[in-house]
Amino acid sequence: MRILLLASGFNGLTQRMSCELTQRNHKVSTELAVGAVAMEEAVALFVPDLIVCPFLKQRIPDSIWKNHVCLVVHPGIEGDRGPSSLDWAIMNGDRTWGVTLLQAAEKMDSGDIWGTTRFPLRAAPKASTYRREVTEHAVRLVLQAVADFQDKSFKPRRLDYGNVHVTGRWNRPMQQPDRQIDWRADTTDAIVAKINAAESSPGVLDRIGDEMYHLFDAHHAVGLTGKAGELVARHHGALCRATVDGAVWIGHLKEMATDEATVKLPAMQVLPEKIADVKMFDTDKLSSKPLGCNEIRYREVGDVGYLYFDFYNGALNSEQCKRLQRALVRVKQRAVKVIVLMGGEEFWSNGIHLNCIEAAANPAEESWRNINAIDDVVHEIIATDKQLTVAALRNNAGAGGAVMAAACDYVFARSGVVLNVHYRSMGLHGSEYWTYVLPRRVGIATATRLTEDCLPILAAEAHSIGLTHHTLAESWDDYHDELEALCEALAVRAQWKKRIAIKFTERARDEKIRPLQAYRDDELRQMHATFFNRYSEYHRARHDFVCKVPVATTPFRIATHRERRAPRRSSAA
Repeated sequence: MRILLLASGFNGLTQRMSCELTQRNHKVSTELAVGAVAMEEAVALFVPDLIVCPFLKQRIPDSIWKNHVCLVVHPGIEGDRGPSSLDWAIMNGDRTWGVTLLQAAEKMDSGDIWGTTRFPLRAAPKASTYRREVTEHAVRLVLQAVADFQDKSFKPRRLDYGNVHVTGRWNRPMQQPDRQIDWRADTTDAIVAKINAAESSPGVLDRIGDEMYHLFDAHHAVGLTGKAGELVARHHGALCRATVDGAVWIGHLKEMATDEATVKLPAMQVLPEKIADVKMFDTDKLSSKPLGCNEIRYREVGDVGYLYFDFYNGALNSEQCKRLQRALVRVKQRAVKVIVLMGGEEFWSNGIHLNCIEAAANPAEESWRNINAIDDVVHEIIATDKQLTVAALRNNAGAGGAVMAAACDYVFARSGVVLNVHYRSMGLHGSEYWTYVLPRRVGIATATRLTEDCLPILAAEAHSIGLTHHTLAESWDDYHDELEALCEALAVRAQWKKRIAIKFTERARDEKIRPLQAYRDDELRQMHATFFNRYSEYHRARHDFVCKVPVATTPFRIATHRERRAPRRSSAA
């Protein structure tokens, strides 16, 4: 079938939906909902059999939904309506939540039901629930709906509030007064829930000292207390603020918007002058006790060492790269046979930290520091000669993060994970030794396609082209069980010795053909030229991405229906 995706952004859910439908041989094109005219034009150009809206904030024009079946993903249980669905569910402490697929109608979220499902609601940030449970269940509902649409006998059911099983209701949009924190009365649980319900947008507006900031990235602090409302500790970018019954870590802040766009940044970077006397903690040692916000963690099971690096939104700034490299060096000194790089709870890695670069006094210089620092991490991985390395892709990865995973000896991906193995949509040639890592894994032709087409791929496709070695269960718990079994098998002595010998021989052969440093030098030569050209596409693209500047048109790489209307733009488009 011809399926048009209408979406407010090409986010993780939209990307996965596109990949899942394409994988099933449907002709898929995506139009970003930049306006009614653009949406109507997309429908006229593509002539879809079905329209799916995985992530849509705008209203669908009457001319579209009245003449085409439009299926809208709503992140709420049946009967739930309103734009703050997950926000209210998290704030209210609901134990279960769900996803509903409904047909567009006159009133938003009130159309006929094509499918609905429920799941246990974790005590987690809104964005985490959206990326994991909402995405998984939305994909299942859409794939079933596509099959039902092809089965002409299927009839969706009307939304019936008289049905006792329909427990959802209309909820008004949540406003900042609803999210307000009272540090003299709210418990730690309540404060974390409020910030979780506002992650990753809009954040909770709160006063620190004399200024107002949006709070993000909250975690329960372990073993820390103080006078409610006061800052009591700091730790690798995060600040700890005391509550009436404990304390909460706040990882990121954004200044309240003024005339200029503000950038979400590590909390310590936003408040450098206000925290000089606040106690500092360092938890990067492999034996460090948990404080509740440990970005780098390590655990050892037999001959397998698991290194976690849970950086916010998967981005690594210069200092985080250095910390990760130091941790990896320490793990390599351990008597383990297999090192498993676990990434974070939300993303494996997305490469360099564009927000920190944008906020730097000299973005070009900070770009250069950041890319060299992440190159050092990747070099540390490639140069691991006494252990086998595994990238445990539990979550999505992009740009330099996706390439960093490919630098490992083995890549085990969770089903449903989406990879964006490219840089050019940000106007970059890319580094992280990709000109060595990718052709070695998938061949030159496929490496060129991945980096130039700038399209996402699913874990299943990554496996089919040789980028990953195994695709494991999508269930979070099942994935980890399967992962540990595979890693234990890699550590079996006889087979491990053979694999290490092969790895050593292949690395020596590759180094003789062309030294690693030569790949890095060539990549960085092009990156340097881009970073220090104030007119390069990278600086504009980075600013627009970080400051969330709305796009004017849908990129041709995802809007295939528009390719016939205009010539393809440069590879950075």
